[in-house]
Amino acid sequence: MAAPDGSGNTGNPIKEVVEVIARALVDHPESVRVTETDRRGTMVLSLTTAPGDMGKIIGRQGRTAAALRTLVALTAEKYGKRVQLDIRD
Repeated sequence: MAAPDGSGNTGNPIKEVVEVIARALVDHPESVRVTETDRRGTMVLSLTTAPGDMGKIIGRQGRTAAALRTLVALTAEKYGKRVQLDIRD
């Protein structure tokens, strides 16, 4: 959901970090989707991409996915939140 001012700013800086990084990594940035749900007090961000781009998000031996999760954890800590990143195919 876009911000009322039309900027695309969702108001959630943690979600924005995931979107910006994922779009920079993939060949089809328009297909990147990050959805937010709440599960027992933990924010769950689900990242989906075009099928051919999933390997770019995961990276060799999962290193890119691990780095992305680390950035999410650090950003969440800054805002005092608990966040889990799910990468969905």
